[in-house]
Amino acid sequence: MEPLLVVKIGCLVALLFITLVCGLIPAQVKWFQIKAAKGWHRRILSYIGCFAAGVFLGACLMHTAADALTDIQGELGKRLQQAVAGQNLTGTQNNSSRASACGAELDYPFAELVISLGFFLVFLTESLVLHCCHSAPPSHGAPDKDPACSAPSVPSVPHSHGVPVPGGPSPGSFRALVLFITLSLHSLFEGLAVGVQQGEAGALQLCLAVLAHKGVIAFSLGLQLVQSGTRPRWRLLYLGIFALMSPSGMAVGIGLSLSGGAASGLAMALLEGLAAGTFLYITFLEILPHELSSSEPPLAKFSFIALGFTVMATIAVWA
Repeated sequence: MEPLLVVKIGCLVALLFITLVCGLIPAQVKWFQIKAAKGWHRRILSYIGCFAAGVFLGACLMHTAADALTDIQGELGKRLQQAVAGQNLTGTQNNSSRASACGAELDYPFAELVISLGFFLVFLTESLVLHCCHSAPPSHGAPDKDPACSAPSVPSVPHSHGVPVPGGPSPGSFRALVLFITLSLHSLFEGLAVGVQQGEAGALQLCLAVLAHKGVIAFSLGLQLVQSGTRPRWRLLYLGIFALMSPSGMAVGIGLSLSGGAASGLAMALLEGLAAGTFLYITFLEILPHELSSSEPPLAKFSFIALGFTVMATIAVWA
């Protein structure tokens, strides 16, 4: 077996193991159940939540959004170059007009537009779900408010609205589900990036960065699922699927590198851009406001959020 393939398979196994372990710690250890916490226990958990919020902020700005911007612009640049090359062959335009047309198209912020569409997509989806729940007429003998749309009994998460998700847990958090889907998509792309590496050193360096990234993100995701009141069996399902995403992307990347095929780069870049937009919404409108609304000292909350961001910003040096 080739040394490069051995390195990639080892990274695949390590990614699966690290993600599962780090994600299951807050999801399975009762010490992290905030609704039973008091005094210093509750304060420590609040600071851990602030650290996780900083992790999500760093992952959003330094990884997800940054990767989406780079990939979309790169893929669009490739398409424009191919179009110019085709026009050169046909001779339909002169060089100056082709150059000005390409420059005008690249000047438009297409990547930012795709990310914004992702932001408004999850905003619209959540608004529609909450509107349907709040406007649903109560059944006979039931209280005025639809119980399926009421928030789970987690006092520390006043913003979590339990809404029914098709195929999902009826009292679970819609926002936690969106966060899980977004992070899973990004993990798939990260694994794909490792899988298509052509050098041992590059694959190992990128994998180590992804391992550190995924470990911290998995812990923060598990903590968010606990705080949002997601049922234990759904937490296990979410974390299991999340742990499989990077190894799955890596396996696809290994197959592509061995076969010499090429993935549809533009489609994946656009999907990553939409995922980055949803992550922006969850990070800035849900996770950060919730952590900042707690009663802990503001400077202490800032310190732990900044610490979480610093961890992700440091990992971005090697990612």
